[in-house]
Amino acid sequence: MITAHKKTPYTKRLGKDIVSNWILYVMILPVIVYVLLFCYVPMYGVTLAFKAYRIKDGILGSPWVGLAYFSQFTRSYSFWNLIKNTLGISLYSLLIDFPIPIVFALMLNYLRLSKLKKTVQLISYAPHFISVVVMCGIIKLFFADNGPVNRLTVLLGGTTVNYLTSPAIYKSLYVWTGVWQGMGWSAIIYISALAGVDYEMHEAAIVDGATKIKRMIHIDLPSIKSTVMMLLIMRIGGLMGVGFDKAYLLQNELNLSSSEILATYVYKMGLIRSDYSLSTAAGLFNTVINLTLIVTANTVSKKLADESLF
Repeated sequence: MITAHKKTPYTKRLGKDIVSNWILYVMILPVIVYVLLFCYVPMYGVTLAFKAYRIKDGILGSPWVGLAYFSQFTRSYSFWNLIKNTLGISLYSLLIDFPIPIVFALMLNYLRLSKLKKTVQLISYAPHFISVVVMCGIIKLFFADNGPVNRLTVLLGGTTVNYLTSPAIYKSLYVWTGVWQGMGWSAIIYISALAGVDYEMHEAAIVDGATKIKRMIHIDLPSIKSTVMMLLIMRIGGLMGVGFDKAYLLQNELNLSSSEILATYVYKMGLIRSDYSLSTAAGLFNTVINLTLIVTANTVSKKLADESLF
C-alpha cells in the first residue's frame, strides 16, 4: 500500500532553516529592522488623511472626518492645474528621457574603439553624480538673463530669452536638463543587456548584408526587450511621482503656473501652511494613482508583450 507523502508545514520548514542558517538570518536582521522602522511604522501616519489633525490631540486623539480632505483637495481651484503640470512633465520626460538612453546605448555598442568608448561613457554618466542643488545652481547660472546661453544667443544675432521665469519654457528646461544629467547613467543597464547578445547573430546578419540600423532593429532591440519593458513599467508606475527637489528649486513666482506639481503642493500644504491632513490626503491620492498605473501597465504588458514585473 502506497501512502501519500505528507508535506512538512511551512512554519516547521522555516524553523529548521533558521536553525541551520542562523548566521545568515542574523546578518539580514538589521535590514529587516530598518525596513520595519522606517518604511512600515511611518505608514500609520497615512491616517492623518482621514482625520482633522490637531497637534495637541495627536494622531490617536484627532477626530475622524472620513474623505473630507480628499474632497477638499479634488475640489480646490488648483487641483486640475496640479494634475496637468505633474502629468505634463512626466509624459514629456517619458517620451524624451526614456528612449534617448536606449538609442545612446545602441550607438555606443557599435563603437569599436575601446578607449574612446570608455571615455564617452565616463563623460556621459559623470553628470549623474552632481547633486540636485548643484545641478539647479548650474542651470540658473547658465540660463540666467546675462548667462552664457543668452550671451551666445545675442552674439549670434538673437534676443535674450527669460528661460527661468517663462512658464512655457519651464517643462522643456526641466526635462532636457534631466536628459543631460541622467542619459549616460540610465544607459548603463542597456549597455549591460546588449553585452549579452550573441555576436554570431550579428555575424550572420553582416553576411546577409544587413546595415547597422537593421541589426539594431532586428537583433539588438528584440534581445533587450525584457529589460526595456521592465523599466518602462516602472516609469509608468511613477508618472505622478515627479521629483520634488528639482521642481521646487527651479520654481519661482513667475513660472508657478507650470512648475507647481503635486510634490511641491504637498510640501507647501504640510510644512509651510501646517495643514497636515490636507497634505497627507494629497500625497496618498498621488500614491494610489501611481499604484493603479503600475498595476495597469504590468497587466497590459503581460497580455500584449508577455513581459511583467509580477
